[in-house]
Amino acid sequence: MRRLALAAALATLAATPAFAALKEGAKAPDFTAQGYQAGKPITFSMAEARKKGPVVLYFFPAAETAGCNLEARLFAEATDDFKKQGATVIGVTSGNLDKLASFSADTEKCSGKFPVAADPSAKIAASYDATLAVRPGWSSRTSYVISPTGQVLHAYSDMKANDHVTETMTAVKAWNASHPKKK
Repeated sequence: MRRLALAAALATLAATPAFAALKEGAKAPDFTAQGYQAGKPITFSMAEARKKGPVVLYFFPAAETAGCNLEARLFAEATDDFKKQGATVIGVTSGNLDKLASFSADTEKCSGKFPVAADPSAKIAASYDATLAVRPGWSSRTSYVISPTGQVLHAYSDMKANDHVTETMTAVKAWNASHPKKK
């Protein structure tokens, strides 16, 4: 009976969108983290990435879980479009870190298209107010678009993976429309 009640509570939580605490206009914390791209170790710096243009930072609960696998694949499929918009994509997780290298290279997930960074104990997620209430130490499914100046342009939290790419792409395009590139 307890398992049924717990399962029902988790299902309700998963079906209910969470709300990111960092709001549009807030200063996004810079961070440097170790991670992988295409199975190779990398160091990701938010400050360095912002120098190139907007950054799409998406937190996901754990590598090699159904929703996170779907979200990674969706971001991988859209990475070239984000690059055309001048945006960098980075995924960050604190769950299943031992699987992150293979997750980053897997053609059914990240496909080596963008880096995924390790966030032990969800410290980066906590600085972005993107921690998972039902699983302390893991991040929620929250996506941000960060401007080159470090301002949060858009925040979207929903445990369903389906709309994170659309939400962030729309925000990147809106930012680009209001910040035409100099020739």
